[in-house]
Amino acid sequence: MLRPTTLTRDYLPHAEGSCLIEMGNTHVVCTASISNGVPRWLKGGGQGWITAEYGMLPRSTSERMRREAAGGGGQGGRTMEIQRLIGRTLRSVTDMNALGDLTITLDCDVIRADGGTRCASINGAAVALYDALGRLNLRKHPMRMMVGAISLGIVGGEVLIDLDYKEDSTAETDMNLVMAEGGGLIEIQGTAEQRPFQREQLEQMLNLGTAAIAKINGLQRKVLSA
Repeated sequence: MLRPTTLTRDYLPHAEGSCLIEMGNTHVVCTASISNGVPRWLKGGGQGWITAEYGMLPRSTSERMRREAAGGGGQGGRTMEIQRLIGRTLRSVTDMNALGDLTITLDCDVIRADGGTRCASINGAAVALYDALGRLNLRKHPMRMMVGAISLGIVGGEVLIDLDYKEDSTAETDMNLVMAEGGGLIEIQGTAEQRPFQREQLEQMLNLGTAAIAKINGLQRKVLSA
């Protein structure tokens, strides 16, 4: 069952696009910032860029986390993986050629964590990006469709969706599903933690995840039309 989900549009006044997303007790502030210029390897190509940064506040969890910037070792592998996931997900549904020489940076800051932070980040960032791109006043909106993401898992032999931390920490199988509005698959991340899962269970997770993401897309569209 999808946890209670709330999207607050234009949560921060200074960003071109922003959204506070609350999925259960996981809360993430997502912003979209527009800047001139593109990475060096894109210069002269007439194509824009979308990138993402992700982070967790020190007390977003039950015990204080050390800031990665203060650790001296740079960003961890998990953080980099999530940033790349957010960026490539939003690029997959956006006309990059329409952006010209602009870069959109999506910042996803977890202020309260209780499982599914990467999925919440994608769901909130989609709203922030849509608003930021809309404010460019282009002839056609560059974002072709919404995207959504949901966590799934097998806990005690039962398939669950939108896992909280307790469920996720005991899951026999852990999965993150990312889809485009309308059902197109973008990414499937699934791992058996304790024992192999069956094809029938995979199909069940895909079916439940598809339905949950459709609900998330509905919430996104509702807040964007307000």
